[in-house]
Amino acid sequence: MSVTALRAWALRRVGGWATAASLGVWAPGALAGDTADPHAHCHDAAPGATRTLSAYAVPDVELVRDDGKTVRLAEELADGRPVVLSFVFTSCTTVCPMLSATLAQLQRKLGPGRDRVHLVSISIDPEFDTPARLREYATKFGAGPEWRHYTGTLAASVAAQRAFGVYRGDKMKHTPATLVRAAPGSEWVRFDGFASADQLLAELPGARASL
Repeated sequence: MSVTALRAWALRRVGGWATAASLGVWAPGALAGDTADPHAHCHDAAPGATRTLSAYAVPDVELVRDDGKTVRLAEELADGRPVVLSFVFTSCTTVCPMLSATLAQLQRKLGPGRDRVHLVSISIDPEFDTPARLREYATKFGAGPEWRHYTGTLAASVAAQRAFGVYRGDKMKHTPATLVRAAPGSEWVRFDGFASADQLLAELPGARASL
């Protein structure tokens, strides 16, 4: 499948699932035309998103960026830019493509201001998700240089997941969450569920003002 076709597939599923949710029909694979998904039973997904505020401390763990460079997460997120953070794994076929499709939409909506926002996706399956696999995954969603993907040791990934309250003990129990920090030192906005690109954009007033 080409990059364009895959991106269109992800966005169609986002739109289709949103429509199903509005009609009270919610289950991966429940829509007409969906194929059987071996991961579908693993995700506790609900339509929409719940917004809360949290004061997370970024853990000082080493991760490996999709370009192969080893970095410290605390330093990566301390460059002064707003941060939009998600946790994914590349072999996921339900929740993660939707989260990533939303970040792709956000990236497009940011337009010329996209390089002033740091989009971050951390693998929860680092033993499988090598930098090369992350690069391939990122390309499928049209990720630009402002959207980086990270892997590392299992211990480092778990530490990051625990720090942001998303650790579920098993990747197959992964639930959708997106976190936004508008500025260094500010609280994190947490969306549990599927936030829209417009909801995420609304949390980035500086980026919106630059458009």
